[in-house]
Amino acid sequence: MPEGDTIFRAARALTKALTGKTVTRFETALAPLQRVHDDASITGRVVEKVESRGKWLLIYLSGDLILLTHMMMSGSWHIYRPGERWWRPRKDMRLILGVAGFEAVAFNVPIAEFHTSQSLARHTSVTKLGPDVLDADFTPQTGLERLKARAASHPEDEVAVVLLNQQVMAGLGNVYKSEVCFTAQVHPFRKMSTMTEEEMLHLADHAQRYMQANIKDGAGGDIVTFTGPRRTTRRIDREERLWVYGRAGEPCRRCGTTILSRKQGIQARSTYWCPECQKIE
Repeated sequence: MPEGDTIFRAARALTKALTGKTVTRFETALAPLQRVHDDASITGRVVEKVESRGKWLLIYLSGDLILLTHMMMSGSWHIYRPGERWWRPRKDMRLILGVAGFEAVAFNVPIAEFHTSQSLARHTSVTKLGPDVLDADFTPQTGLERLKARAASHPEDEVAVVLLNQQVMAGLGNVYKSEVCFTAQVHPFRKMSTMTEEEMLHLADHAQRYMQANIKDGAGGDIVTFTGPRRTTRRIDREERLWVYGRAGEPCRRCGTTILSRKQGIQARSTYWCPECQKIE
């Protein structure tokens, strides 16, 4: 499930494979992208930079053209050497960007659009993003101020719903939502009006620490495209890598109480919590 850490790692890998190189191959199964390519060829352009913003990934090409993608639930970027066998079937391919030595292939990407800097500035989903939890300038204090503002403007919002709101803080997804609430000992269904500043600071701090812990690989010069299962517990056993997410009916790793799960919010996303460690009072 792509969350901000997954997109950050994808952008980092794509940066190492593509940046500064000329596009020698472009292929797409998406008609809107093909029309742009027909009118203003993508091949021959230079990849200037790649960046992540929350769950969005942006590839900047010369000539003021930006490829914007969002993975939603099932999309992914892969990097291959020319001629290397793909790990996914061709029917899942949505676009290919080829440069000297590498081919970046997007599979099952539900949102892929070309923009100019001007049209991107009008893209509300991108321009209204809150501060990215993985941005170098993000601090727990940044998160606290965003959560305080949301509590003031929407006091009836539930905590876990706010953590998923990309306009408050960008990058957190359903896994981190439950994990952060657990380690901060905050019940995910509490109203924002009941939260103390200390609790909100803990949420922001834990969100940043867990996200950063899951992007550490790849600091060297090599291209890293897979870093293993997401972890929040620091336990070696891969079956014990998460505190509560996906563990409904199983015992809490801290107190042994049965983990609960319930759908939450307009999107009816599953939320997991320990009723003993995360009391709602």
